[in-house]
Amino acid sequence: MTAPGDVTLLVVRLSDSFSDFWAALARELGVALVTWGGAPAEPGPPAAHAGVVLVAAGGHEPEVAALLPQLAVPRDVPVIVVGSAASHRLAAHIVAAGAADYFALPDDRDGLRDALAAAVQRRRASLGRAALAQLEAQAHAFRDIVGESPALKAVLERAARVVPHGDATILITGETGTGKELLARALHYGGPRAAAPFVELNCAAIPAALLESELFGHERGAFTDAKTAKPGLFEVAQGGTMFLDEVDHLAPELQSKLLRALDQKSVRRLGATATRTIDVRIVAATNTDLPAAVHASRFREDLFYRLNVITLELPPLRQRGDDVILLAEFFLRKFGAHYKLPQPNLTPEVRGALLAHAWPGNIRELRNAIERAVLLSAPGTIAVAELTRRPAPPASAGPLPFPAPLAEIQRAAARAMLDTAKGNRSEAARRLGISRSRLQRLLEGQAADDEEGDPN
Repeated sequence: MTAPGDVTLLVVRLSDSFSDFWAALARELGVALVTWGGAPAEPGPPAAHAGVVLVAAGGHEPEVAALLPQLAVPRDVPVIVVGSAASHRLAAHIVAAGAADYFALPDDRDGLRDALAAAVQRRRASLGRAALAQLEAQAHAFRDIVGESPALKAVLERAARVVPHGDATILITGETGTGKELLARALHYGGPRAAAPFVELNCAAIPAALLESELFGHERGAFTDAKTAKPGLFEVAQGGTMFLDEVDHLAPELQSKLLRALDQKSVRRLGATATRTIDVRIVAATNTDLPAAVHASRFREDLFYRLNVITLELPPLRQRGDDVILLAEFFLRKFGAHYKLPQPNLTPEVRGALLAHAWPGNIRELRNAIERAVLLSAPGTIAVAELTRRPAPPASAGPLPFPAPLAEIQRAAARAMLDTAKGNRSEAARRLGISRSRLQRLLEGQAADDEEGDPN
């Protein structure tokens, strides 16, 4: 842990109420305490060097809104106001004026202590990130994205133009496993927001009922289980980057709230009356055709245009030529070192197998295949059988009916591929080399009659 003196609690005294509490609170939090009396002859408070600012306003609450702009507090330093009036309207007015929160003493002592502890922890983390920003930038720079193919280089050259511009919204597209999160991290850690948080959220991994609270936060009592207030991920990402993976899975009502947050640069916690200003760069990612989702009314058109400022489309591995060899060698070094096994050379037979496979799971599939082969092959070798091993088909997938009418054979083949693709119709259609609509017709038993005129 960082030394206790790394964060300073600055108390701006408009009132002497509860003044004996501040020193004890600072000792409990392990921070240095600086007080400023606010007398006209005194110079301005040293807010620029504070980690947390607390305005003691007991009895002087109406003066807070005019005072806050005079403090010249950096945007990453929270200002917490403490008064004696327990009024939701007053609290909303003070937060709207720029404060991070308002607490009325003595009833809110525990809430104040928790809020200050969280602010101190975030400040220490911020100081640590600033010190390591250069190292993080090196660790996640574009050079860690392995590949020399023209298809990949074209994307990275386009991304490099955006890196210096920390406010540009970016949409990364590409099939599952192509490295969208790695590119998002490179954009963040290589740019001006590197010292601030990189916060990732998989929009498909959290139930829609919980996603709103996860994104925007909630106040205590906002719903049955809200025992304490919780900041949303937008607040956690303040000053940094929010990576929204699988953004196409957002529910329609959340799409509208996300659009509002991006347009107004503010969020409001569940159960709150005041909004909080945010400074967050959005990088979104999807493996689906968002324009098609817009056309089908599954995704808001205005949100699509808001996210689609800069588009970076990562190519699938099958379009990257010899990059599969470079990636395989990279993973061989990585897993050989990790498992303390001798690193095997890629024989012509292994290279041929790597290049011949379509890698529908892209880099993620290749990574897992190399790890499996390193562990299960004889030390220092790569067994092609382990490298290209496929999962067994589902037990229900029997042989295709034959002899049988053509429509029945095609429908059985379509169903078998759909089972292999675990119900993913787009993936099943891709593996069969047909369109999704053609797959649907095959599943419905339509075959030769509609083949003419359908190039897919």
